[in-house]
Amino acid sequence: MTASPLGVFPPKPSALAEMFTGTPSLIGAIHLPALPGSPHYTGQPVSEIARFAVEEAHAYIDNGFDGVIVENHWDIPFLKPGEHGYETAASMGVITAAVVGEFGKAVGVSILSNAGECGVAAAWAAGASFVRVNQWANAYIANEGFIEGQAAKTTRFRHRIGADPVRIFADVHVKHGAHAIVADRTVAEQTEDAEFFDADVLIATGSRTGDAASVDEVSVIRDNTVLPVIIGSGITAANVAALMKECDGAIVASSVKDNGRWWGRVAGEKVRELSRAAGK
Repeated sequence: MTASPLGVFPPKPSALAEMFTGTPSLIGAIHLPALPGSPHYTGQPVSEIARFAVEEAHAYIDNGFDGVIVENHWDIPFLKPGEHGYETAASMGVITAAVVGEFGKAVGVSILSNAGECGVAAAWAAGASFVRVNQWANAYIANEGFIEGQAAKTTRFRHRIGADPVRIFADVHVKHGAHAIVADRTVAEQTEDAEFFDADVLIATGSRTGDAASVDEVSVIRDNTVLPVIIGSGITAANVAALMKECDGAIVASSVKDNGRWWGRVAGEKVRELSRAAGK
């Protein structure tokens, strides 16, 4: 990883090294059933959803992954930041705490869409180590509409509740949306923006869930930051070896599901295959 040419933020310890011992770091995404308050919720007790999350986490970690991130993916269509109810933060906190209780601190939270403050609240209550925030700096047009960067609000909220140890995993070039607002600025510049706004780990993704990130884009992000860089979508057993040469790890889900789709169950044999291909 080469140093950022602008030195946009003072150096700090690697958040990946603090949380994970494996290289590269492989993080499995747990796509939860619909939570209370969302359109697809069927009344399932949160305790049952927590057991589901622990089972999915075992399928990842028992087969070679280093950690997991708990995500409310079945809460589609997603709300904008600031619109999530108390029930979302509470449910995510309870469910994530069950996973943390089983596996320790190698656990993160992602509340869609882009809910930095809600994610930090759930993560801190659960004892989790990090959150993923898709649009950390700048803005874009998402499926949910206009989405602004959440860095200023999230970092202030994090500090206000004493949750400074919760690390921020931030996407650089966000999937599921259009980037016309910042089309005059390069991915290199947007990388520096995310670092400047105090992210801890940067994420490169494809255009939507399950799509592979461009090797060229991953390289641009890597070459313009001193932060760890991971890939956030599209990792498979076939491409993981090549892509891991360009970064420090990955968040993986769809390719290791039993049906190859985000809504499937994690298949332990597919996790083992990908872990071996990554050299774990």
